[in-house]
Amino acid sequence: MIFSGSTGLSGRVVDNVFLYILVICVFLLGLITFLMVYFVIRYRREKHPRSADIEGSTWLEITWTVVPTLIVLTMFYYGLTGFEFLKKVPEGAMIVKVVARQWSWLFQYENGVQDTELRVPLGKPVKLVMNSLDVIHGFYIPAFRVKQDIVPGMTNVLWFQPTQEGTYDVLCSQYCGLQHSHMLSKVIVLPEEGFTSWYQGKEREVATKGPLPGAQLYQVKGCVACHSTDGSPRVGPTFKGLLGKKEEVTSGGKKETLVVDDAFIRKFITEPNVVHIEGYPPIMPKISVTDEELTALVDYIKSLK
Repeated sequence: MIFSGSTGLSGRVVDNVFLYILVICVFLLGLITFLMVYFVIRYRREKHPRSADIEGSTWLEITWTVVPTLIVLTMFYYGLTGFEFLKKVPEGAMIVKVVARQWSWLFQYENGVQDTELRVPLGKPVKLVMNSLDVIHGFYIPAFRVKQDIVPGMTNVLWFQPTQEGTYDVLCSQYCGLQHSHMLSKVIVLPEEGFTSWYQGKEREVATKGPLPGAQLYQVKGCVACHSTDGSPRVGPTFKGLLGKKEEVTSGGKKETLVVDDAFIRKFITEPNVVHIEGYPPIMPKISVTDEELTALVDYIKSLK
């Protein structure tokens, strides 16, 4: 029995358990409703103006105690076997590291490729090794019926195996702050040949090009979640026109006015919240960047005039 709504092996297991419990609940609802209506009509006052004592039945009591207990136990067994299936990662699964942060996802492959979208091969199991840089997040792919909370300081694991090509939503299922609703991404399921071509091409790109350009780092490092590049306000100041702009800041408990320059931007990235720009919440996370990546990112910010 397979419910057709899911697009992955794990989803089928979840759908089967759900459908099994749903069928039992609908059957019991129908049975109880029928008996209620039947007894209301069968023993209405017009036919039985004088009530009579009804003695209990031991076998009836045993039956309606044992039967529901057995039904609940089958639900428990079915759910337990499904849970064990979801937690047992198949041998040979492709490993992808997932970094959760306010408010974006980063996917890191074993060949060094990093992307803000998750690309996976059709029909192959994928093991996600997940960490959070700040607060509790929930990695959730509704189409695959898989969800795993990601707790800071812990490494959490989730796996799935897609059975249909397409693009599917990735959501955060835990409220994680102001821009929680913007913490979105995609799972792109490709045919095996197409995924291999993309994977190897990205690997060659990483090997030949070195550090990512600033515009791509802006996406990969999660800057896009808080800082716009078109002047529109977000949780943090826009990067457009930031260089040379006068900002009211708090540094060491003292308020002052500073002109944003190269050194200010570098300090703002590498030592978040040491210098706090007035008008924005002090929630800038510390991101991991190399010196080359930092230079590329600063140059990109400086170019947005």
